[in-house]
Amino acid sequence: MTGDTVLRIRGLRKRYRQVTAVDGVDVSIAAGERVALVGPNGAGKTTTLMSCLGAVQPDGGTVELLGQRSRRARRSALARVGFASGYLPLPPHLRVLEFLTLYARLYGSTSPREQARAGLRLFDVDGLADRWGGDLSSGQRTMIGVVKATMHAPALLVLDEPTASLDPDVALRVRSRLLDLCRRQGTALLITSHNMVEVERLAQRVIFLAAGRVLVDGPLETIAAQLGQSSLEDVYLRLREATADDEAANAGASS
Repeated sequence: MTGDTVLRIRGLRKRYRQVTAVDGVDVSIAAGERVALVGPNGAGKTTTLMSCLGAVQPDGGTVELLGQRSRRARRSALARVGFASGYLPLPPHLRVLEFLTLYARLYGSTSPREQARAGLRLFDVDGLADRWGGDLSSGQRTMIGVVKATMHAPALLVLDEPTASLDPDVALRVRSRLLDLCRRQGTALLITSHNMVEVERLAQRVIFLAAGRVLVDGPLETIAAQLGQSSLEDVYLRLREATADDEAANAGASS
């Protein structure tokens, strides 16, 4: 790994037919750093995440994961990455413990069943061990996704809307456990979320994307001070207003 950088993206570009989803994005994340990608729908957040994970092949730019740049080398690095999305389903005909044990084996655990149980205990959901995946509520599926992503002590944790569908008290518990994991294990965190309170509590640094480009990148306090705002929600609304004005002006100029 180059220094303490776990993820380095340079000039990332991706088009879907006539739509440019990502247009020259640069991102670097250090070990233990907690970073949030925020922006409106269609800003390029999910495409950026999926490019990091190798699920999307970009049209240009480079992705270096744990010091590995080539696609073949990054496959081995992915064993040290955890990913969860608040909207992914679970296999309906596997019990929760079976599902997590399978992933623990894929992560290379020597005691996969015990590792799976430890992950369930960490997030206080060990009572779900024998439940079928298809019988879980959306919030329970979200919780199991987080357990799956964290139980192998990843060097990089990538979370897409990590507390979607969770009750406020459960979401607070999940954020607390995630922060503890990052601090104890030096795990780097990259999240996307439309919940600005969640971003404020989890992230040290915020990257605002608009139309596939990085508009702002820095510590929340610095960005808020520069824009004269008191909260991330106010920052978001201010930046969104500015980008909407630019989009309207560009549309008018091209018509």
